[in-house]
Amino acid sequence: MSIDVAQYDKERLELDQQARDEMQAQAALASSSEDEKPGAWKWAIRKSIWDRMESENIAANPRPVHHRIPNFVGADKAADQLATLPEYVSAKCVKVNPDTPQKRVRYLTLTDGKLLLTPQPRLRTGFFSSLVLSSIPEGDINTACTSAGVAKYGTPLDLDDKVKVDLLVIGSVAVDPKTGARLGKGEGFAELEYGMLRWMGAIDDDTLVVSSVHDCQLVDNIPVEKLLIHDVPVDVICTPSRIIRVPPSIPKPQGIYWDRLSPQKLAQGVQATSGKTVPQLATSRDASCAVSSALRPINHLENLGRSLRDSLRREGCLKESII
Repeated sequence: MSIDVAQYDKERLELDQQARDEMQAQAALASSSEDEKPGAWKWAIRKSIWDRMESENIAANPRPVHHRIPNFVGADKAADQLATLPEYVSAKCVKVNPDTPQKRVRYLTLTDGKLLLTPQPRLRTGFFSSLVLSSIPEGDINTACTSAGVAKYGTPLDLDDKVKVDLLVIGSVAVDPKTGARLGKGEGFAELEYGMLRWMGAIDDDTLVVSSVHDCQLVDNIPVEKLLIHDVPVDVICTPSRIIRVPPSIPKPQGIYWDRLSPQKLAQGVQATSGKTVPQLATSRDASCAVSSALRPINHLENLGRSLRDSLRREGCLKESII
């Protein structure tokens, strides 16, 4: 695909900054409330990790790492640890998140001759893209591991495509090595992506979920009882110094919980799935129109998603928004 890489990156960075500003406002609201809001405890843990990584110079570019899946010193070593897992060695298809600390995981997946699945950043142009080494010009592998490179060299994955993901790699802000409980940066993309793959039949309960993090991101204060139905636990944690296998204890999400999505996430999900799943909920004429509208350009997503939610709520399909 021919793309203007500079323009693509400019738009991506603008959207990323907008999202970080929104998350910062959300975190400030949660922490300033007299009565603790649902999810405020998550922001407290995230902030403590981000602050420590910055103050101790564990953080790596892009900095500051606040409101990101944080890059860290030793990320490549953690990736190399991940590549020693028997499940990785035998995997034919690996899904890897698009964040900076997992760039080497994407590189290794390609150079080891595996099919790489990686999400479109912010799901703004679709769902997943697939890449194989043979489709990338010699010398451009590093570029192919970036968001712009995925857009340039990747093949968009249709939800009707039959694919089996053997290993799923996700980024984290914090993980509990005893339970596998995980916190992302707070946008819910990993959960939405996981739910889509479950809905497609590409993964199941037995599909290994791995996260590569710095040792300082290991925490023991994630309350399992406060986790939500869509929160994705991890099975294996890879740090620069060790590999931790977590005994399974937290149920994995079973699909996309459409009734729990915020307006923006709902519309992003509709766009990424081309509206193929929402009509199962959307039975009214208004809801069907909202589904069609949600396929318009990305800058309309939040308003269109809100319209769709309102329609579905009138049908009695929706509960409280928590993503």
